[in-house]
Amino acid sequence: MTFQPTASVTSIAPALSRIGRFYITRELGRGTVGCVYLGHDPVIGRDLAIKTFNPRLTLAEKSRYEQQFLNEARAAGCLSHPHIATIYDASVENGATYIAMEYLQGRELSKLLDNGHRFRPDEAASIGWKIADALDHAHRNDVVHRDIKPANIFMVKDEMPKLVDFGIARAPKRAGSMGNEAIAADNWSYTIFQNNKLFGTPAYMSPEQASGKPAGPMTDIYSLGAVMYEMLVGQKPFQSSSVDKLLSEIAFRAPPAPHEVDPNIPMALSHIVMKAMSKRPEKRYPTAEAMALDLKRFLLRERRAMRRMKLDMVTLERRAPRKLSFVGSRLFWAGCLSLTTAAAVVAVKLLR
Repeated sequence: MTFQPTASVTSIAPALSRIGRFYITRELGRGTVGCVYLGHDPVIGRDLAIKTFNPRLTLAEKSRYEQQFLNEARAAGCLSHPHIATIYDASVENGATYIAMEYLQGRELSKLLDNGHRFRPDEAASIGWKIADALDHAHRNDVVHRDIKPANIFMVKDEMPKLVDFGIARAPKRAGSMGNEAIAADNWSYTIFQNNKLFGTPAYMSPEQASGKPAGPMTDIYSLGAVMYEMLVGQKPFQSSSVDKLLSEIAFRAPPAPHEVDPNIPMALSHIVMKAMSKRPEKRYPTAEAMALDLKRFLLRERRAMRRMKLDMVTLERRAPRKLSFVGSRLFWAGCLSLTTAAAVVAVKLLR
């Protein structure tokens, strides 16, 4: 669920003044389904974000999406990780369904990419490592996000991402709670289709999602690889105006490796991205932790190489005057050989 910032938010009065125990300060943004307000908790004395339904929705529409709201609270509410937005509270009061969550100041990764921002390889690796670590935490708690995309990665500051929007996540203890959603025998396996509606963003879907097959932890790993691909090369791995063609390409075609698109991208990082994006789930990283460790190793190697380079430059700068002095002295004494001894002595005294 992506929200657009509300224009001139400071001059727009919020539709609500209070939700539950939280006071509403102003509207932060709204999407097709939801609306986010800046709220204040008078008990703890902190600002937070309050997500509730878009006031323009009808009662029937609210009822249709209510389970998605509650699922987000259930999925993200059981997680505690520095790179996952914290859920503080969720409830239904007087017909209003809301989620109180951490108030994040920054902007979505998607906004940076849409504005043409290109990430250095070390920046992309750092962000990818932190999100992979967040996914590992989620997977260990039986939560599969299933909609990893730039719009759901919020950049609080440089290289400080927060994973948000668990609305279509596979949450613990929710079997049978989503109506006719197909549930496989495997505890991890939930399809990405509900009520014949495609959930998730096609450009970042895994091949199994694109084929309508069950989506598990390997799906999140693939989607993170697709996000990193775009961060590195400045374009999505697959692009098509036709959804059917796009899904077909995701399911059956491999994109060129990042280092083939841009030779400046380190091959080691390119291989990490392509492994995460393998068509067959069993050929990807076995866990998000394994991907995070590979990204961390890459960063450590790059930073060690950078430190060595800086040390070499400092050493050269320190040695340069000595070399010049040595060369200058040789030229001086060569010249002195053509002079008389007395003249040479005078020259030495002058140099002193």
